[in-house]
Amino acid sequence: MLKINDIGPQAYRDAMAHFAGHVHVVTTDGPAGRRGATVIAACSVSDTPPAVLVCLNRENPKNEAFIRNGNFALNTLASDQEALSVGFSGITGLPSEERFELGEWDVISTGAPTLKGALAVFDCQIIDTKDLATHRVLFGKVTGLRIGDNLRPLIYHNRDYHVL
Repeated sequence: MLKINDIGPQAYRDAMAHFAGHVHVVTTDGPAGRRGATVIAACSVSDTPPAVLVCLNRENPKNEAFIRNGNFALNTLASDQEALSVGFSGITGLPSEERFELGEWDVISTGAPTLKGALAVFDCQIIDTKDLATHRVLFGKVTGLRIGDNLRPLIYHNRDYHVL
């Protein structure tokens, strides 16, 4: 007989800590201002047309900038970019503008900041969103792309950074 457990938030987070994920910094800029955040929850949706998705905590009102700007860049981090990830995570309390001083940025197509030295950059126009519980899923059509050097990726697993 299948037993259905009552799954609480902490048990869920503990189980998800065993889910290894690539570390990204997602950024935006436009009329609502510049914003960036560290994320693990991002992936490919399609190659025709090229599209990715990223999940953001919608309980943070600062993340509304992504929607109002209508763009985002998904910057995939390399093993030597852990300090940048920590800075954009918010745990250090570093003000938003100072976070951008941790890296070197340019723009490709949408105006969202793109990280020079990232493993890959997917510059996206938001084409759809979906709210579910605490998070908002942003679907982006890739309008600009940069493939960086073939460096080792930065991975997050068991509440810590690792390198493949």
